[in-house]
This record gives sequence, structure tokens and C-alpha cells, in this order.
Amino acid sequence: MKKDIIRFRRLGWAGVELQYNDQTLLIDYIRDTSPLMPLRGPDEPFPPSSQPRSAVGALLTHLHADHADPGAVAAAIQDGSPVYRPAKAEGVPADLELTLHAEKQFEKYKLATEIVGEWEERSVGPFRLFSAPAVDGFGDRQISWIVEFGDRRIIHAGDTMFHGYWWRIANKYGPFDIAFLPINGPIVEFPFLQPSSSLAAVMTPEQAAVAANLLSAKAVVPIHYQALHKPPMYTETPNPTMRLTEKLISLNIQAIVIEPGVWVDLI
Repeated sequence: MKKDIIRFRRLGWAGVELQYNDQTLLIDYIRDTSPLMPLRGPDEPFPPSSQPRSAVGALLTHLHADHADPGAVAAAIQDGSPVYRPAKAEGVPADLELTLHAEKQFEKYKLATEIVGEWEERSVGPFRLFSAPAVDGFGDRQISWIVEFGDRRIIHAGDTMFHGYWWRIANKYGPFDIAFLPINGPIVEFPFLQPSSSLAAVMTPEQAAVAANLLSAKAVVPIHYQALHKPPMYTETPNPTMRLTEKLISLNIQAIVIEPGVWVDLI
């Protein structure tokens, strides 16, 4: 009997590609990093999807330019494939600053987008999808995605802050084989968000490890680190992967630190 192919790879920053046999699903996939140039630090590759124009769908945790690239998604998915996204941001111009680029790109590309709220369920191809709460560091709409494929279940938490929904997510959807969790704990000083905050806008490595423990995750793949670091505008916390690994070891959870583009089999 032929063995199922169940695997994943990081696609740079927070991007993830999931594969079940010959079908793929993308999460927070980006290729155009030009909106990020003012924040780019050490170079990190952003590999393309493995099979252009073939993904059965795409998921977006939120609409910041480092997580949402409608042009890249349009080039990676099959015609008419669904793109699931959170609701549009509302407020004064400063409130819309971080989502404006992606929203304009959605107007340009004709994608089959659907707005999804919290605790909803969808399916596409062999993938079962569930949305869960997340808390954005700048107040924009954000959700975490749970994906079930084959006999595996993962969670992708975008760039959420630490919050109190972890127990409810675990009770409803856990345990998880893999938790893709952000770890770079940045201090941010954007001119349109003043006065600035001295608190991290994304989970720190230690917070991500605690979240993984609450989620009953067997392993953590760190995301959302290294590519952006331009003090004082965007200051990543020091040594995020080392600190995450040390904390996970103390919790008996596996750390899977991988470079973008490397496939990992879920066996």
C-alpha cells in the first residue's frame, strides 16, 4: 500500500506550505517584500511555493504586508481556489496603515476571497480548516488557523500576542502535532502609532513555549523571526530560537528550527 505524503515547509518569515499527497495549502505566503524594506534586517530567503498555480487554497491570519501578499497567492493557487481571510480593518487612517497595502492588492487581483471569523470551519481539498482567536499587537483583525490533514493536526498562530484563549483552543481542537508560533517579541516604534509602547507586539520565545504547552503541542516550529530587525523602528528580541529551544526542553516539547524551503515529513 502506498504511504501518504504528509509534510510541510517554511516559506520565509511566517509563510508555511502544507502538503498531503499531491495537494498543497498555503498559510501567510508572501513573495513581495518591497513593503518591508524599511524593516528588513539580516537577509532571509522567501522561497516560492513548490508547484505554481497548483495550491488548492490559501489562508491568511491577518492583512499585514509580512503575512498577506495577494499577488503571490494569485500566482500559487489554482484558478477559483478559496482564499480565507479575516475581516477588513476599520477606523481612522492611522488604524488602516498596516493593512492598506494588502487591501489595495486584493482590489487588483481577482481572488475568491472569503471573510472568516473566529471558531468557524471550512474545508478545501483534503484539508479541514478551523479558525481560532488571536490578538494582534496593533489591534487589527487576526485569527489563528488549525489545519487537519491526513491524521495530523497543526496550528498556525500568525504573529499573535500572548492571550487567554489557549485553553479553549486546546479543549476544542487539541492536541497538536505541530504548533507554528511567532517568537520574535519585537518592540515597535512606528510614527503612525504614537505614543509608542515598550511592550512586545508579538509573543516572546518564552511566551510561545508556554502557549505550546497550554495547546498540548508535541512540537513547535518557530516562525516570524530574523528577517525584520531595524532599531529603533522594529527591534527583535535577542536570540529568539535559542531561548525558545531552552524553554521547550524544560517543558518536554520538541523544537523544530528549520531554514525556509526545507521540507519536513510528518511521520
